[in-house]
Amino acid sequence: MYDVVIIGAGVSGCASARELSRYNLNICVVEMEEDVCCGTSKANSAIVHAGYDAEHGTLKAKLNVEGSQMMEALSKELDFHYKKNGSLVVCLHEEERDNLQKLYERGVKNGVKDLRIIDRDELVKLEPNISDDAVAALYAPTGAIVCPFGMNIAFAENAAANGVEFRFDTKVTGFEKKENNWVVQTSKGDIETKYVVNAAGVYADVFHNMVSEKKIHITPRRGDYCLLDRSAEGFVTHTIFQLPGKFGKGVLVTPTVHGNTLVGPTAIDIEDKEGTNTTQQGIDELTKKAGNTVKNLPMRQVITSFAGLRAHEDGHEFIIEELEDAKGFIDCAGIESPGLSSAPAIGKMVAEIIRDLTGAKEKENFIATRKGILDPKTLSKEEYAALIKEKPEYGNIICRCEMITEGEIMDAINRPLGAKSLDGVKRRTRAGMGRCQSGFCSPRTIEILARERGVDPAEITKSGGESKIIVGINKDRL
Repeated sequence: MYDVVIIGAGVSGCASARELSRYNLNICVVEMEEDVCCGTSKANSAIVHAGYDAEHGTLKAKLNVEGSQMMEALSKELDFHYKKNGSLVVCLHEEERDNLQKLYERGVKNGVKDLRIIDRDELVKLEPNISDDAVAALYAPTGAIVCPFGMNIAFAENAAANGVEFRFDTKVTGFEKKENNWVVQTSKGDIETKYVVNAAGVYADVFHNMVSEKKIHITPRRGDYCLLDRSAEGFVTHTIFQLPGKFGKGVLVTPTVHGNTLVGPTAIDIEDKEGTNTTQQGIDELTKKAGNTVKNLPMRQVITSFAGLRAHEDGHEFIIEELEDAKGFIDCAGIESPGLSSAPAIGKMVAEIIRDLTGAKEKENFIATRKGILDPKTLSKEEYAALIKEKPEYGNIICRCEMITEGEIMDAINRPLGAKSLDGVKRRTRAGMGRCQSGFCSPRTIEILARERGVDPAEITKSGGESKIIVGINKDRL
């Protein structure tokens, strides 16, 4: 019997697990994929929004500002990449200045610090590649960028260190209410718990509607992105938004914490909750729209495109509450942008709801910090030489594009909730994220995964399930 079962190991579920692990509770996270961070949390803009966009008084606005303000300290505590680079909302027409002013006033009401409207001269000094049509911008110095994989994995690893159990490749199929408990029915048997947290992303409405008469509806909103090579580093230094429209903030252009440039997303409503395929139409659209705010965008430097799904609930609001007609079932649903920015505050809110329901007390031995994978590139020459002498694997480069060593990949596999697939290694180390997109390093990474996990190389997958890389051999093995 668990005290809490969390459905979903995305950033909301793992942030909730981490915050709940502060308390004397028996917690389990159930995830249908083979790893954490396999849904919306792995395919987004990687932006920590300042908090001026959501309507004042909404949960989105409140949690966005709170989460943004928590993020920098949390990045140091849990050792994930974060950079306060500032954001700019660009106004392209004089007649739209009133909309920029309204956005400024909303941000001030929401509690965003240091907001101001800047004119074209200052804007060009900040961003030389800004469009010739830009007349002004809303400048938010507190806007930031983050590594979404690193953040999600950090929450999960710290939760695991504090006793949270994770069950992967486990699909939730239904629920049964038994007096004061819930039976969570899964593809791998029933799990009994006192409380359920529904943090299932685009599937959160499915689970909500299984237990409540008050239905909700989530539309998967696909966003296409293009990622540019590091050779385009410095093209922009701030996150550049367009003035918000019906579907949000439009196509952005932003640096990433790892030195790439990211362009996107589109906003295309679809029905398929697994529809993460990119389309030529989507890529053409984002290229055209990005060109409205910046000039000479080096799209020839694109090394990959991808798409993510936002969980857009019809009410345009986060739903974080215990259900009135399903006691003990807590929704964490409709978590779309600014969900990543809000995640620390979302986790805290979910934990406080359950703390108040259970009367749980905080642990005396809570582990507040976590150390990420060692990056040899951060060491001095002397320190690196000493590391290689002690662990020679750190001198063996596997991914030449990102200069990732065998030692880093081994760490990614063998640490808590370690990588089991090529994508799992990629999200933890960046091996395969460079210009060649794993064209050279994947065979060696497969070998290391197989060796460290003690399995046949043919069992290694790209991303779990049936995504096998090796499907046969063309020569007899010796």
